[in-house]
Amino acid sequence: MHDPAAPTPANTPDKPLDADDFDWLDAELDMLREQDPYTPDWEFCEGFMAALVCTRRPVPPEEYWPVLFGEDFRPMEHMEFVWRWRRRWREVEQALDAPVEQLQDERAYNPEVLDTLGALLALPEAERGEASLDDLPAFAQSWAEGFLEVVRAWPDDWAPPRDKEQSAIRAESLSAVELLAAADTGQPALNLHTEDGPASVSEQRLEDFHAAIWAVYDLRSLWKSLGPRIDPVRKEAGPGRNDPCPCGSGKKHKKCCGA
Repeated sequence: MHDPAAPTPANTPDKPLDADDFDWLDAELDMLREQDPYTPDWEFCEGFMAALVCTRRPVPPEEYWPVLFGEDFRPMEHMEFVWRWRRRWREVEQALDAPVEQLQDERAYNPEVLDTLGALLALPEAERGEASLDDLPAFAQSWAEGFLEVVRAWPDDWAPPRDKEQSAIRAESLSAVELLAAADTGQPALNLHTEDGPASVSEQRLEDFHAAIWAVYDLRSLWKSLGPRIDPVRKEAGPGRNDPCPCGSGKKHKKCCGA
């Protein structure tokens, strides 16, 4: 019998990840967290992936899996996770390459982020358990932290370009993401988990979130236009003029082949 959760054949068109896929990913990460408490949540993974898609040099999986999940992670033992990861990667890549002019465009990049505080506040107090509201991440904070983790892990590939205008685009774009890595200090005005729930996200936070998405578009465009960094080829130093000539004549280089 065919397992509906098993990876599809290579020639089967990818479908966008749906709610069931993201629930599966959350459950898989929960399982990994039982072995390693530092396993990130999917929102962090989502930001991590977006940054990898934008990175100037294509970073191969053998480089990024250990950074994301530690040295003990074995992709071959988690093929269903890897399959969904690749599907989502292609979704993100296509969205960031789409010529969108507004984020309401169905082709636009729509990060999988949660209003965790809003979800908790929407529950009756008796059902909230022992969770501390102060310990919960702000809206999109984990996504931003995942993005910035890639920037820190591969500094050479995120180094400022020499061109001042391009360097400014990089700096401004990263600053927009960094804003989301901080707490939401604005006045709560809306709940993004449920329309009639207690306010949990400030309007400024939502504006910053939208600005960060556009910043990711700018970073993707910037690095694609520049391509991978090419380190200058260093020529080996040749013989000095007063050194013996490498041809073996016994003469000084300046009086032989170097004349």
